[in-house]
Amino acid sequence: MTIADWPEDERPREKLLKFGAGTLSDAQLLAIFLRTGVSGKSAVDLARELLVTFGGLVGLFSASQHDFCAAKGLGSVKFAQLQAVLELSRRYLREELGERDVLSDPAATRRFLKMRLRGHPNEVFACLFLDNRHRLIEYNELFRGTIDGASVHPRAVVHAAMRCNAAAVIFAHNHPSGAIEPSAADLAITRRLREALAYFDVHVLDHVIVGDGEGVSLAERGLL
Repeated sequence: MTIADWPEDERPREKLLKFGAGTLSDAQLLAIFLRTGVSGKSAVDLARELLVTFGGLVGLFSASQHDFCAAKGLGSVKFAQLQAVLELSRRYLREELGERDVLSDPAATRRFLKMRLRGHPNEVFACLFLDNRHRLIEYNELFRGTIDGASVHPRAVVHAAMRCNAAAVIFAHNHPSGAIEPSAADLAITRRLREALAYFDVHVLDHVIVGDGEGVSLAERGLL
């Protein structure tokens, strides 16, 4: 039986239009993206199989082009389409941040940082540079490292802040392992950067660690 033979309210596309995207499962949403299945499998069956193969949406979305295209039912066209969707999502969230005081909506800030940093195989250290109204000026991934660390140089952070005339900054980095507890090294580099930026009246508002779940805010933990 194909999806066209299902009751209308159970077909992913029709269900989305009638009840909203939030009512669909991951597999149903992915089936709409796939559009068609393969021999012997509907698009929903194929979507479920892919989610198992890649370990969920994060694994699928962060897969390399080689691994993605090697999966049955996928290919370079689907890879390009998915990358376009992901980039549109990132740009939407960045535009959303640019129009408001990021401190008034920490959830939006975390969504943006999670979209940008989660799924990287190596550690990435980034900065959200903000104006004096705490609106986003620039997002900059300044340092990339190994699976368990990245070297962060205060001089480069100061230079980047001065270049865009930032009044404040939020640091962020990912833990590829998924663990979100801040390490002693995380706390130490935060202190060094805060001290370096203080000479130029750039205020450090937070340092967010991205991993599994919602992530950790050092400001909320009282660790700044």
